[in-house]
Amino acid sequence: MTTLTLSDARALAVATMTSCGHSAGAAETIADHLLDCELRGLSFGGLARALSIAERMRTTEEPPRPIQVVGETPVSATVDGGDQVGYLVGMRALELAVAKARTQGMAVVGARNTWYTGMFSYYLEKAAQAGLAGMIAGSGPAVVAPHGGTEARFGTNPIAFGFPATSAPVIWDIGTSAVMYGEVMLKARLGEKLASGQAYDAAGVPTLDPAAALTGAFGVWGGHKGSGLALVVQLLGMMTGAAADPSGVSDCGFFIVLFDPGTLTDADDYRRRVAALAESVRATRPVDGSGPVRVPFDRSVTCRNEALRRGTIDVPEAVIAALRQVAGDV
Repeated sequence: MTTLTLSDARALAVATMTSCGHSAGAAETIADHLLDCELRGLSFGGLARALSIAERMRTTEEPPRPIQVVGETPVSATVDGGDQVGYLVGMRALELAVAKARTQGMAVVGARNTWYTGMFSYYLEKAAQAGLAGMIAGSGPAVVAPHGGTEARFGTNPIAFGFPATSAPVIWDIGTSAVMYGEVMLKARLGEKLASGQAYDAAGVPTLDPAAALTGAFGVWGGHKGSGLALVVQLLGMMTGAAADPSGVSDCGFFIVLFDPGTLTDADDYRRRVAALAESVRATRPVDGSGPVRVPFDRSVTCRNEALRRGTIDVPEAVIAALRQVAGDV
């Protein structure tokens, strides 16, 4: 591991994205999302993801097209991402949803023709800061086998819910696969093994090899219940117009619904009650020998605050070296 200051980490991400052809503003938008992943201890979605973005862009013959709103009503919008990276498309969808939810009380926005949309909690935290609650679901290329199977049929299909509070928001953000795509990619780069039970090779044999898993299938999270949830997320993503099984890393569906609590109740009182319930959960008597009970997003907030106080993050040297080569700083 190599220690980077936060400013150096951001500059490296921006330089890498700029070298791929992104504008300065777009590069900053992507870098902010990647750095937030690093701050929260989710390194597979951090600077290592910048390498995957660069590889995807440099192996795609047709250049991306402008992001376009192709359908719109007062409470909805459909976005064609133009094959732009999802960090940019997701932010455009979020901006539309926030504006509509503020004026109409609720909004639903779907985006397609995009890829690598990142952490859904990143978007929902911004929505919560605007006083909105919401849900995001995302579909993608088939890399996950349904419960009882060994062939890929679903994407990693994350789903997240966020609720504003007087303190930190309550955000629950999960993938419906046993291991996330970014984790598998990072382990493949670093020559590390997967955990037992996470994946199958192309012949349907359980494997610890991330390269073999990328040509086979990941396992699903949560048995038959997680498999059912993965199917639901795939269907929600398809509602945006995204393909059921797009080829390669492409055409992910991004489905976002936002609500203004003030349409149903007193918004300030609701935020206070969310915070009070969260505190009640944290105050639950823990199981003997375990740590304190946490609320979803607590770990992320704590980890990020510690990293911000420290002013540094630790990144694998192999990732830094590869990023510097892509950015031209060798």
